[in-house]
Amino acid sequence: MGQADEVVARNRRQQVEWYGEPLGERVRRLIERLNVSQTAFADILGLSAPMLSQLMSGHRAKISNPAVLSRLMAVEALVTGQDFDLLPAREVRDRLDMIRQDATAASTTTRIPVMPVQQPTDPVLVIQALLRAAASAGEIESAAALLDADFPDLATILRTYGNGRTAEARAHLARTL
Repeated sequence: MGQADEVVARNRRQQVEWYGEPLGERVRRLIERLNVSQTAFADILGLSAPMLSQLMSGHRAKISNPAVLSRLMAVEALVTGQDFDLLPAREVRDRLDMIRQDATAASTTTRIPVMPVQQPTDPVLVIQALLRAAASAGEIESAAALLDADFPDLATILRTYGNGRTAEARAHLARTL
């Protein structure tokens, strides 16, 4: 394995640690579900297409802009919502436009609301919506970092439900209750 391959392998391992899975898998799933191009998806997130490609391929490990991560999570919340398949195409486009518009104004303190079609009954979706409406990904991570030493379980909950994937949060809830 060459040095470049080792870097990609290391980056993918870090992505699994930070995001629960390699970003390529996560982003491809969203792109397929939305039926958009990689370039269009990069535009929604506020990234250049080459940067998104580097993240997906593992040539870059981290989404360094918390606002981009917040937009990724907002898109994921939209797509994984229980009524996503019932949304008219126009409504999906409007919601993606709202997320995209935040691309120019977003900062580490930007809060992107998760707007379910109806009130979710899934407790994981409710918790995620509450945390994501209250704080950006960067703020959630900062709060978790403050709690790490004295309250590691609370830090894990913040990271898992606030910044993690819905599937990871559901698995956590099943293990915990």
